[in-house]
Amino acid sequence: MEQQMKQPSLTKIFFTFLKIGAFTFGGGYAMLPLIREAVVVKERWISEDGFIDMIGITQSVPGVLAVNSAIFLGYQIAGLSGAFVATLGAVLPSFFVILALAAFFREFSSNELVTRAFRGIRPAVVALIAHAVFKLGKRAVKNHRAFILMLLVFSLNILFRVNPIFLLLGSALTGMASARFNKDWR
Repeated sequence: MEQQMKQPSLTKIFFTFLKIGAFTFGGGYAMLPLIREAVVVKERWISEDGFIDMIGITQSVPGVLAVNSAIFLGYQIAGLSGAFVATLGAVLPSFFVILALAAFFREFSSNELVTRAFRGIRPAVVALIAHAVFKLGKRAVKNHRAFILMLLVFSLNILFRVNPIFLLLGSALTGMASARFNKDWR
């Protein structure tokens, strides 16, 4: 059973997500380890299983993963106000960086030092995404049935380019069917 935490202030939620937004390069997937560290490990606002469920839900709806995650988590933590401040905190750093880059794009795009910096950032982003996948995989794939389903979904997506929506729906149906036949997928 999860222990109840005192609801954090909106200021605390805002600055937590502002920090996440400010120190994440590479989009929502690269953000996942920082979000997990902040909301699951450090603040304990949600459980590990709740975090995995959040990823599934936010991936199943249209929109940017980082924004969807901030909305979902903010709402879970503090309702509509929490959703608003978490989203604002998560997107403000990117907004200002993109605004600055747009204003000075011509100067930046030809600068060799900037080009090399981004070449260095790219592998780091891939590593952060791989780390998130590894951590989530260890938590979400708990038995051989789940491992087989993971391999099947991966193969269908990579080899046959099956639409992710159909893969998610098929996986959900598989989970529901397993409950019907009393097979534990946990």
